Amino acid sequence: MSTEAIDPRYVDIDQWPTVRAVEAMVEGQMAAIAAIGSQTGRIAQAAEAAAARLGSQGRLVYVGAGTSGRIAVQDGVELYPTYNWPRERLLFLMAGGLAALTEAAEGAEDDVDAARAEIAAAGIGPHDIVIGVAASGRTPYTVAAITAAREAGALTIGVANNDGTALLAAADHGLVAETGTEIVAGSTRMKAGTAQKAMLNMLSTAVMLRMGLVYRGLMVNMRISNEKLRLRGQAMVRDIAGVDLGTAAQALDAAGQDIKQAVLVAMGVAADEARHLLDAHGQKLPDAMRAVRKGG
Repeated sequence: MSTEAIDPRYVDIDQWPTVRAVEAMVEGQMAAIAAIGSQTGRIAQAAEAAAARLGSQGRLVYVGAGTSGRIAVQDGVELYPTYNWPRERLLFLMAGGLAALTEAAEGAEDDVDAARAEIAAAGIGPHDIVIGVAASGRTPYTVAAITAAREAGALTIGVANNDGTALLAAADHGLVAETGTEIVAGSTRMKAGTAQKAMLNMLSTAVMLRMGLVYRGLMVNMRISNEKLRLRGQAMVRDIAGVDLGTAAQALDAAGQDIKQAVLVAMGVAADEARHLLDAHGQKLPDAMRAVRKGG
């Protein structure tokens, strides 16, 4: 595996001046992002398939071990505050359990029986999207989880840093960024981890776009949890509905701090009607707004 190989260019890096070592790390991070360039089409295809499958009940399930698992969880946990993605529609399967997020449990990555059991216990099914992340592309726990999830009818996505590996073969959609050797041999928290995080960011953001949770580049499904976000929400309602800030604030309060509903309220729709209108249009704000303008 190229991600585990020793790079002769860096065998003396511990003897280099620190600034030179850091410069080499920066070059490595840039190369990691460049390695994603060939995957844009695959990421888009996976995102579109995921959005179509999720519907109103499907879950996003992140699977991984070690560094890759921690990066996967980091992507998933951001979806609740950023897009108000329901917590009950997020699931994290980490080799060694969630305690492995802060304490190393590297031996757990070989436990294929645990992976299969956890997929079964979670009741994974056809509406679910299961995303497995492994730099090597062959981590037994992750490959077993993806295989079991696919057998259960879920849509599966594999994210790896080595092509032609078991994880990519097991998944419906395989995403690979061949980041190659690391400056510190085998430390996939560096280049490989950066590429994984970027691919997951793009994938989950594209899914949210296709789910109608973004409008005109704005996070209209954002969860308002503090004063800063409340003010941001008011500004969104003001700009989208074309009203003054005071009207936007009143609409947001009437809509229970739901930005999409508040836009419709600011357009003259009652709060209950706004909620039903969004439901009728799959929570897609542009469609609901067009219906209001047309009178129903």
